[in-house]
Amino acid sequence: MKHSIKPRRTGYFLIITLLIAASCSESFDKKVKDSVNNQLSVYPQSNLQDIYKNFFQDRFGPGHLIPDTATAGEYLREELGSYTEDNQNPLLELIGWEGNYYRVNLDVLKLNIIPADVYLEAFVESANSVPAVSPDKWKNEWKKITGVIEKMNLALPDYESDKAKIQDLIEKGDFVVHHSPVFENTYHPHYRIIKKDIVLKKIKPQLP
Repeated sequence: MKHSIKPRRTGYFLIITLLIAASCSESFDKKVKDSVNNQLSVYPQSNLQDIYKNFFQDRFGPGHLIPDTATAGEYLREELGSYTEDNQNPLLELIGWEGNYYRVNLDVLKLNIIPADVYLEAFVESANSVPAVSPDKWKNEWKKITGVIEKMNLALPDYESDKAKIQDLIEKGDFVVHHSPVFENTYHPHYRIIKKDIVLKKIKPQLP
């Protein structure tokens, strides 16, 4: 009489599936923590709004910022003319938990490290290759990210009010936020979001 081994195999598959799920969860948690810790090490005056912006930009890229190439170039020239100081922020900053994009500091133009046409081309190419992200997917992703952040016990300023404000925006389908006033006044950020593979090909090789 032959005995079925399907139940045992099903049990093995279940165990393997659970182990893989746990491993993926641990990997996600670690990547989120690493990204948050990196943000706070570079920008210690960040609050939840600024951390949210970091993850949001890595998921949605620069597509929401650019209506067309001519306008993008005009905005770039205007912003370059709006400040004279070196803002001391990193020239390249990998963002988010997946690291899909870099923030590329406009100082690479101020310091004549990268030609303006190369920079603008990289930015426009990045904006034109942003994948669509459903509102529900982002809502669920941010919920998971928030869960990891809360376990870190960071004592971020205005945490609860920022959390409620961000959640309200997400529920309305309006995901875009600005840097917090404290962040703006402390760090004076000037950058564009450029896709990782484009940065590695066109920008990073030219940096000192």
